Amino acid sequence: MLDTRLTYILGDDDVAGAQPAGAPPDDGPLLDAYSAAVTAVVDGVGPAVVRVAVPADRAAGRRGGTGSGVVVSPDGLVLTNSHVVQGARLVRLAVPDGREVEAAVLGDDPHTDLAVLRVTHDATLAAARLGNSKALRRGQLVVAIGNPLGFESTVTSGVVSALGRSLRGAAGRLIDDVIQTDAALNPGNSGGPLVSSRGEVIGINTAVIAGAQGICFAVSSNTASHVLVEILRHGRVRRAFIGISAQTLPLPRRLARTLGFESSLAAIVTAVDPGGPAAEAGLAERDILVALEGQAVTGVDDLVRLLGGERIGRRTELSVVSGGRLRTIAVTPVERDRR
Repeated sequence: MLDTRLTYILGDDDVAGAQPAGAPPDDGPLLDAYSAAVTAVVDGVGPAVVRVAVPADRAAGRRGGTGSGVVVSPDGLVLTNSHVVQGARLVRLAVPDGREVEAAVLGDDPHTDLAVLRVTHDATLAAARLGNSKALRRGQLVVAIGNPLGFESTVTSGVVSALGRSLRGAAGRLIDDVIQTDAALNPGNSGGPLVSSRGEVIGINTAVIAGAQGICFAVSSNTASHVLVEILRHGRVRRAFIGISAQTLPLPRRLARTLGFESSLAAIVTAVDPGGPAAEAGLAERDILVALEGQAVTGVDDLVRLLGGERIGRRTELSVVSGGRLRTIAVTPVERDRR
């Protein structure tokens, strides 16, 4: 029998969990913490994830199908993908508690592959909250919830693989500020939430690259918040267009200090549309946008937000770092949807 005095000296954990020299460490506690984080997210957000069923319409050339969505307000506002609703005006939502409700498509925006739905009759639904996608870091734990391949309420997890990606949407234009993740997604996951370990929706899952392994994408929650507000106000997203693609860029500390910038982030121009307003104003690839009309641009989502409908046709000043020097460029945006 083990001497109780030895137990007291070593401690119960040391005696019971003692391992021979060179043995691998016990990963049990770490796995338990990981599992606890994922299950807490699923318990909190899972009830707000719905299946979106779109009816077929031969006259409109719509085959019908299903996808996912996430309720973002208890009175029945739902975010999903534009390609999920396929131009439909009414869809059916299957709620995890077994109910089926009808929802109207308030508006969809193919340029960001997002759509906003509203339940058409009185119903109180579990809702998830939108988080701040700008606070994300590579390697951060994320959880995807949706209805892939007809299997409802499916959960996968992974990490944020990259931030600030650009993805070409169904409308042919680049969707900026896209989150790349290795959380497994399949057809049917589209429109479902990508959720942080804090239980906040930080992306709307949108695409899988066929043939690739572990490369999936989600539209950032900050972009989704902007689209949601625009559709509620105007029924569509009115946006000013200057003719560039951009990515979020960490500013070199020395450059930020030299130019007197408080922010450590900006937006770098990755492509310029020939003949567009930016090209006519002299903006070029690799130029760094740090402010628009005196308001800091700390990433692509800021640029999208600041180029709202009120900028259309108005002379707008951009603060740009080019060749290590700060200069001001005046550009007159046009309405993007008319191009």
